[in-house]
Amino acid sequence: MEPQTCALCSADVHVYPTVYDRWVSLAMTELPAKAVPERFRWRLVRLRSPRSPVIVDVVAVRVRGIDPLPGELVIPAHHMLCAGQWAEGRPLKRPLLPDISE
Repeated sequence: MEPQTCALCSADVHVYPTVYDRWVSLAMTELPAKAVPERFRWRLVRLRSPRSPVIVDVVAVRVRGIDPLPGELVIPAHHMLCAGQWAEGRPLKRPLLPDISE
């Protein structure tokens, strides 16, 4: 099965379900936790059947609560690494409205 590609930068991404019925695009490689900001840290959890060692599904879980050690590997969200997002040149702040109080 071929990995999906990002529409903005054409990079390969893995798309996984989350435990709260959403989908997240993750990078193809793991990085040390110290190189990834907290909001972009994810791990993959293998769900097993209650009475069997068979893996039923793999879901993405955001790393929260207990911070990982700086050298621990986490999977960053593709949003953090996407070159196409930065190339679009989106303004970081909205322009100020003209002062009409006069």
